[in-house]
Amino acid sequence: LDTLRGFTLLNMIVYHLLWDLVYLYDLPWSWFYSQGAYIWQQSICWTFILLSGFCWQLGSKSGRRGLTVFLAGILVTVVTVLFVPEEQICFGILTLLGSCMLLLTVLHPYCQKIPAEIGMILSALLFVLMRNVNRGYLGFEGWNLYKLPENLYQNLFSAYLGFPSAEFFSTDYFSLLPWCFLFLVGYYLFSCLR
Repeated sequence: LDTLRGFTLLNMIVYHLLWDLVYLYDLPWSWFYSQGAYIWQQSICWTFILLSGFCWQLGSKSGRRGLTVFLAGILVTVVTVLFVPEEQICFGILTLLGSCMLLLTVLHPYCQKIPAEIGMILSALLFVLMRNVNRGYLGFEGWNLYKLPENLYQNLFSAYLGFPSAEFFSTDYFSLLPWCFLFLVGYYLFSCLR
């Protein structure tokens, strides 16, 4: 588990170093815009979120941990909005992970009533179904099943939930939907393996 977390963390550091070079320092590297780079980026965030859900049951004081991570995400938002607004981070990965930890602190007694295998499968299906909600659809990646009503995409709170308005901008955006379901996949995976 620690090896996988360490490998994912190193991958994230390398990816963001290259991201800085390409987007902040104009390094001309066309591969970074390719499908391969997108898959690399997605594999890092998927693994990170899944592992965070998996490890939720290993710690204690989940409410305090969740609040700490959530507040760290808010701090990142404040700093980037004030000092680098062209690269602002609003509802980034820390805000998501803190939110998921806090939600699970409340929902844990109810989630335990669902058999782990069923919870994991349902969470995975909901993640796949809602993967494209940020873009206005139910569906997964290039597959759009159903166009969602435009009135869902209105303000900052709707962006936090997963329905960003056309004016919303963030260089690192992880809304509750669909990502909380991937966090739950990890949570239930831990219960299956335990």
